[in-house]
Amino acid sequence: MKKIFITGASGCIGHYIVENLIQNTDHELYLLVRNPEKLGFDYQARKGIHILQGDLLQIANYADLLKTINVAILIAAAWGGIEETREINVTKTHQLMNFLDLEICEQVIYFSTASILDKNNQLLEAAGKTGHNYIRTKYECYQSLGELAIAPKITTVFPTLVFGGEEKKPYSHISGGIGEVANYINLIKWLKADASFHFLHAKDIAQVVCYLVEHPELNQRQVVLGTPVITANQAVEEVCAYLGKKIYFRIPLEVWMANLLIAVFRIEVADWDAFSIEYRHFTYKDPVTPASFGLPTYCATLPEVLKASGIKGIQT
Repeated sequence: MKKIFITGASGCIGHYIVENLIQNTDHELYLLVRNPEKLGFDYQARKGIHILQGDLLQIANYADLLKTINVAILIAAAWGGIEETREINVTKTHQLMNFLDLEICEQVIYFSTASILDKNNQLLEAAGKTGHNYIRTKYECYQSLGELAIAPKITTVFPTLVFGGEEKKPYSHISGGIGEVANYINLIKWLKADASFHFLHAKDIAQVVCYLVEHPELNQRQVVLGTPVITANQAVEEVCAYLGKKIYFRIPLEVWMANLLIAVFRIEVADWDAFSIEYRHFTYKDPVTPASFGLPTYCATLPEVLKASGIKGIQT
């Protein structure tokens, strides 16, 4: 039995990971959460689940406990002003890792974001210079992980686009508006775009993370979480087929068109958003799904994501 310290348990990914650990292991879990009322899973389902009310700003209060921890799963992150975000995403995250005992802690699973990586899974310079505060601070944190004593035991996971959420689990940012997908697709189906991406459901992320918890000997230093790359046009075609929407013809949406609309209508676009419009292909090498470890994948395709989200199609 392992002692596992988890931050960010009240978020979308956190819910799926903790639920998996509760249901499929007997590990002792220590969940650092600001508001226990936001927890949708049953943390009284079995013994060995401890709720620690607080956040990373008070992480020093748990220094003694952290010295006894075997695995740390660090999901929590801040969004907002640069100083507040840096304090949580860099300073306090590093402080937490420094409290871990090198002899006792066998693994740290640290959540970053794939947005800070380029197509070769190296740091993307633009993310550190022009990224939103969340992206910039994730860049800073990852860039300096090698300076920590615990560095050889850190597995950094980089989620791509994350789907997930249900009645008792918070929705991810992208899944928050998935109920309107039928309305969006009626417009989007007329457009073609030169772009590509990866995605993964939070339940599949949980499967991968829990597998890593049980197999620290794999010594994975960097894991990009995502399905094989899919183009934007393929995505539209799959969703249309699922919803029974016919595609008659499509108008190419060029970058210059987007830039023209921005200029004509004087739309304010942040530096990172402008970079993303030009970059377009957020793709990575060797993305990982549960199938990478011989496990069943909950949502391997976008239609499966829609079905899991309660969106009815002609195939259901």
